[in-house]
Amino acid sequence: MTYTLTAGQVTTATDARGITTVSFFHPSHNSLPGALLTQLANTITAAGQDVATKVIILRSEGEKTFCAGASFDELMAIRDEAQGLEFFSGFAKVINACRTCPKVIVGRVQGKAIGGGVGVAAATDYCFATAQASVKLSELVVGIGPFVVGPVVELKIGRAAYGQLALDAGEFRSAAWAQEKGLYATVVETAAELDAAVDAFAARLATYNPEALTDLKRVIWTGTESWDTLLTERAAISGRLVLSDFTRQAIQHFKSK
Repeated sequence: MTYTLTAGQVTTATDARGITTVSFFHPSHNSLPGALLTQLANTITAAGQDVATKVIILRSEGEKTFCAGASFDELMAIRDEAQGLEFFSGFAKVINACRTCPKVIVGRVQGKAIGGGVGVAAATDYCFATAQASVKLSELVVGIGPFVVGPVVELKIGRAAYGQLALDAGEFRSAAWAQEKGLYATVVETAAELDAAVDAFAARLATYNPEALTDLKRVIWTGTESWDTLLTERAAISGRLVLSDFTRQAIQHFKSK
């Protein structure tokens, strides 16, 4: 099944083992415009409710970038706080869809994860990556801040590491650093090794008691029950800041490079 959007798509496929692969793609380094965010969240929710699905693999297409975060074009198109809230709530929807999905989600990160892309990787339950999958929370550089993805990134890597990543907004941290902090469970060298490792792990999970997996996931995410409200509140902060002159000028500068 493929949902084609304006410049981008979300694809799902379920194999005979009950492994459902959810893939997203956008030609601009897998950035995430609002429509793609909404479709991705809805697709993850639907896969979680599908009785044929035992395990979900979440991945993006392409080789170099897992996800470049927010779409600059859409950020520049935001004209008021209501539109800002709506856009940044898209990231909240994806994180909450992953968090509340009753099926375990295995992340496949083949390249750089930037901004909201770090949040998407952190929202998976168990994440594999290549050595090229460096991470950067770049929001502060353009005057916003990683407010929506903050709770899930902090949950995965701890408050100190989240603070370092958020404040050092202009620099990438290596995949090895991300593994050391707990964002990635396993880091391999090549995309072929990545695919083999993800498939083998998902196949093992698919043989386990589905009730036990669901209960274990619920336990792992204990303490996040307020996130439906919390992430919306965080989205409102970003939605306000994106209207500032600082952010407008910074985004225009990056787009002109």
